[in-house]
Amino acid sequence: MRRPPRGVRKERYKPDDWFDVWYPDLAPSAELMAQGKVSVTETEWKGFVRAFKAEMDVPTARRTLDLPAALSHGTNLSIGCYCENEARCHRSVLRERQPVQVAAPA
Repeated sequence: MRRPPRGVRKERYKPDDWFDVWYPDLAPSAELMAQGKVSVTETEWKGFVRAFKAEMDVPTARRTLDLPAALSHGTNLSIGCYCENEARCHRSVLRERQPVQVAAPA
């Protein structure tokens, strides 16, 4: 999620089980999110996906995404957002991303 839930006080996030960690760096940029919300045709959606993948390919973003990918090898994680249709959500793009290779313990 790029933005925390509206109308929910910060101190209620954890007790009301909204999320354990808010990590907006996993979401597309605000500009790209605005584009994604209006992507109605298949061509527009594909453009959004290409742009999001380009954002994720920047070294800092790759390292940010590598952390939960690596952690997912040893624990269950979930990534949430407000999109009703997961097929047209950045979560589906994250799911397709190649996971990092985690080195075996020496």
